[in-house]
Amino acid sequence: MNSISIIIAIYNRRDELFELLNSLLRQTDKDFEIIVVDDGSKIDLSPTIKFFENQLDIKFYQKTNSGPGLTRNYGAKRAKNDWMVFVDSDVIVEENYIENIKKDLIEIPCDAFGGADKAHKGFNIMQKAISYSMTSVFTTGGIRGNKKAVSKFQPRSFNMGVNKEVFLKVGGFSEMRIGEDPDLSMTLWENGYTTAFFDNIGVYHKRRTDLGKFSKQVYQFGCARPILNRRHPNYVKPTFWFPSLFLLGYVMGVFHYFVWGYGHLLALYGLYTFIVFFHALIVTKNVNIAAMAIIATYVQMFSYGYGFLKSWIKLNILRQSPKEAFPSHFH
Repeated sequence: MNSISIIIAIYNRRDELFELLNSLLRQTDKDFEIIVVDDGSKIDLSPTIKFFENQLDIKFYQKTNSGPGLTRNYGAKRAKNDWMVFVDSDVIVEENYIENIKKDLIEIPCDAFGGADKAHKGFNIMQKAISYSMTSVFTTGGIRGNKKAVSKFQPRSFNMGVNKEVFLKVGGFSEMRIGEDPDLSMTLWENGYTTAFFDNIGVYHKRRTDLGKFSKQVYQFGCARPILNRRHPNYVKPTFWFPSLFLLGYVMGVFHYFVWGYGHLLALYGLYTFIVFFHALIVTKNVNIAAMAIIATYVQMFSYGYGFLKSWIKLNILRQSPKEAFPSHFH
């Protein structure tokens, strides 16, 4: 029987931790351990841990801040079970989460796995709009929410399981602070290990709650992608350029309109906006979420596209090293 250790790296998110642990308390399969690693939080998380310690098999560790990847490695070394499941502190899992993971591991042999993220019915309009923009076929290609959208799935650390022996063999998460989860997935592939998508273990992911924080987050993701391309050249895809081309095309369209009066290029963006709105309306069945999804989509595309372009220029034109170009992205 596959044994599971849930590993939660956390920084400050006390309320989110309570909600996550509460969802783990309601599991139909209760045979698992939880390892919470406090990555130097400025908020005391121990009262939340104490509330659950008599109800869950939970271990709590505190350490100085080093970022999510190395914090997960810290927890992994202390896990007692064969499989480690990493979840972000701002997710909620359904009551059959553990049960389904164990069933899937029997039916779908692999060395690592992941699942989708989705919006909970209790999320606010902004959270649901951001969730749509991060999972839509018209933004990310649906790679975070649909196994049919990818031929080779890259598990992400908000919902990611790895065999402990395999994890330790490849050295766990790297020194990257941003993009450390796709980095691990590609490292696993390069070492001959397999990954799988489990379509019945989706988690409710709160993500960012306002557009400013969301913009900053996806900008950092954009900056990380050219770094990942350099580390793993065999997995570079032309589609990684799409957000940057989207941004450049929009700037060009605005320039053409105000300088020469040509609106043909902007008309294409109008069509894209129309498609996103009605697709979001069909998916969410809420006109307010669909309208906000348009804004979230443009914020995502522009911010990611700008980050990718900036990073690509620094690495390939200015010939800077990744650590020189983005020191904050590394430990």
